[in-house]
Parts: sequence; C-alpha cells; structure tokens
Amino acid sequence: MASNSKTFTFEEVAKHNHKKDCWIIVDGKVYDVTPFLDDHPGGDEALLSAAEKDATIDFEDVGHSDSAKEMMQNYYVGEVDLSTLPAKVKHSPPPPPTQGRVVRNESSGFVLKILQFLVPLLILGLAFALQYYGKQSKQAPHES
Repeated sequence: MASNSKTFTFEEVAKHNHKKDCWIIVDGKVYDVTPFLDDHPGGDEALLSAAEKDATIDFEDVGHSDSAKEMMQNYYVGEVDLSTLPAKVKHSPPPPPTQGRVVRNESSGFVLKILQFLVPLLILGLAFALQYYGKQSKQAPHES
C-alpha cells in the first residue's frame, strides 16, 4: 500500500456498485474487487452485496484466511473518509426468553434428572424383590 493513498468519501465508493465496477470498504480501506469477482470462492454476489456499505462485519463474519487478507492488498485503491460513512443501523437484540419458557425448560430438566435417578433405583429395587421372592419360593415346601 502506498503511504500517499487517496481518500474517498463513502458516496464516491458507493457509486462503484456493479459487476463491471465494484468497490468495497473493509476496515476503512477501499478495494476495487472488480477483477476478482469471477474468482471469488463465494461468488460475485457476495462481493456485489458488500458494495454500497461498510463490509467490515460481513468480511469478518465469514472468517477469511490470512492468505485471503494478503490477496486483498492487490486490490487496494485507498482509504475511506470515516466521517462520511452512514450511521450504522442498530439491530435490536432478540427479545429475552419469556419466564414461561424458562420455567418449562427448567422444570423439564428437573423432571429428567429425577427420572435419571429414580429409574435405576426402581430397576434395582425390582431386581432385589425378584431375588427375594425367588428365594422365598424355593424355600417354601411344595405341597402336592
């Protein structure tokens, strides 16, 4: 990367948003990925959908390899003026689980633990009972 890199506004970068001219923004840097569209392992749509926005989170979520990050340097064209980036849309977190659902999950877990404890005890008790009654029947005189 050149030390005297050009600085672009978000609006300038956003104009490069189609298959014949595609620029993306990752970590405040601008990349002209047009020549890479056909070679991108995720397909050109992944890059085209990253145009017209800050694609940093999308890029990081995919988990690109170090070699992919190094390859990006071939497409570097400059920096983006961060003050021109649109405000990020805040996604509301999913609503917390309702008490009813939590209680049901805890109670079913409790029942499962009780059953895991009681079932072996019942089987053991049944085995002892059969053994006891089996011995009793062998000891009792047979009347004919």
